[in-house]
Amino acid sequence: MGFEIDDSRPIFVQIAEKIEDDIMEKRLPEEAQVPSTNQFAAFYHINPATAAKGVNLLVDQGILYKKRGIGMFVAEGARGVLMEKRKTEFYEQYVITMIREAEKLGITTDQLTDMIRSGGKR
Repeated sequence: MGFEIDDSRPIFVQIAEKIEDDIMEKRLPEEAQVPSTNQFAAFYHINPATAAKGVNLLVDQGILYKKRGIGMFVAEGARGVLMEKRKTEFYEQYVITMIREAEKLGITTDQLTDMIRSGGKR
């Protein structure tokens, strides 16, 4: 379950991202039970309400669902949903930003494509 808590971002967001990463990397497959909010709270020395907020964020997105009296589980199709979400975020955060910066620097589309193909090697 390990990862470092980053004080610069809300802890509940980091808990949600940790669960997302575990789903993306197939450590938590569909229909697998997710650690409880009390387990997260004890492991990371945080308030259970903070852990619950992170888990509930994923419930609201349809990534997790609750089995009454048992716990939280990874929803069917969760990895695909996360994959699409992360592709969109990647495009918006990195690709668009890169294109805008390239335009400012006078880098053509062909030059940018060559840069990407070279894998950062000059």
